[in-house]
Amino acid sequence: MKVTVIGTGYVGLVTGACLAEMGNHVVCLDIDARKIEILQSGGIPIHEPGLQEIVHRNAAAGRLEFTTSVERAVAHGTLQFIAVGTPPDEDGSADLQYVTAAARNIGRLMTDHKVIVDKSTVPVGTADKVRAAVADELAKRGVELAFSVASNPEFLKEGAAVEDFIKPDRIIIGTDDERATLLLRALYAPFVRNRDRLLVMDIHSAEFTKYAANAMLATRISFMNELSRLAEAVGADIEQVRVGIGSDPRIGTHFLYAGAGYGGSCFPKDVKALARSAADAGLPSKMMAAVEAVNEEQKRVLVKKIVARYGDDLSGKTFALWGLAFKPNTDDMREAPSRVVVAELLRRGARLRAYDPVAMDEARRVLALDLGAEAIDRSVHFAPSAMAAVAGADALVIVTEWKEFRTPDFEGLAAVLTDRRVFDGRNLYDPALIRGFGLDYQSIGRG
Repeated sequence: MKVTVIGTGYVGLVTGACLAEMGNHVVCLDIDARKIEILQSGGIPIHEPGLQEIVHRNAAAGRLEFTTSVERAVAHGTLQFIAVGTPPDEDGSADLQYVTAAARNIGRLMTDHKVIVDKSTVPVGTADKVRAAVADELAKRGVELAFSVASNPEFLKEGAAVEDFIKPDRIIIGTDDERATLLLRALYAPFVRNRDRLLVMDIHSAEFTKYAANAMLATRISFMNELSRLAEAVGADIEQVRVGIGSDPRIGTHFLYAGAGYGGSCFPKDVKALARSAADAGLPSKMMAAVEAVNEEQKRVLVKKIVARYGDDLSGKTFALWGLAFKPNTDDMREAPSRVVVAELLRRGARLRAYDPVAMDEARRVLALDLGAEAIDRSVHFAPSAMAAVAGADALVIVTEWKEFRTPDFEGLAAVLTDRRVFDGRNLYDPALIRGFGLDYQSIGRG
């Protein structure tokens, strides 16, 4: 099957590569010439486990191509996936300018039947806008060509996106057109051979499902983070509480971990966009507002614990920082809790020795934009390893739960940390174990 994917960001590149892996001929389009040059030369502009191998294998086989030519991309695919960015606007709503621009390009250049598939996370009603944009361009040309519009939201976890695409727990297709349904069923058939996980629904419901799923997961995280503060105040252990409530099959075990707050490209943006959609419908969402407020406050919990131990003036103090990306197995710094932690500590005069297994370069770039390159160069040292980061530090602050941080050399930490203190924003360790090494251990929600 001939497929075009418009946008080679996180969603577009994973989608294009995994569809090519199943034998489809995929052309990925991006107007960013630098990104296409990287891809054509064998590089990958994002960090995602397993993706580089799939891209290389299918590019070498001729099944996966990259281009900046809109004309070539529109001419190639019967299926045209729109996977461009939908950044939040000033009011929190999703900015659809790139989606509608892609749709207009298809309408301006198409010469035969196309199935236009919204893969980007978009608010309810976007498919209607895409259909209107394509129809308007066709009308300007004075031609009549059949086309279909469908919604096919992605449910990919950063750090496990390839696995999620190859072995999906569900594939949702929103369409009102039988031909589009048949084509998309055929496209996804290799991914659901052992069990049919493909759900077909109306377009508006498909669009809404994506926002509802991410909002539910964000809600669970903020709920547990708010409970963690109460647990700490009353002398309970949120980790024991998590196990207790997670054993209830009606609740389950996923997304019940208290921590330093959520980040990334999806949850923050989608919670804001859903709240905006609710407000536009005359139904303001108090819950979404609370989820966002709790998360923003949770990003500052570690700093509050540090200030409680050292006071507000941190001049002369050096903190090792483990973890910069918003979650493990990615270099994504968007809305990362570490950005708040770094800003708050530097504002109080501290110096930092930071380490992340893959996000160092991206963190350096993003933090320089946040706080100024001069401030980062002056006050943040990017260490080559976790133990190199703690050398010369007064205390350790853990922000991201990378696997390599789970069983460190506790004796070594106690020997090199001047104040023998650990502030753990992800509850990685058993408090009794780590205190047995003479370390003052502060974690989340463990009274």
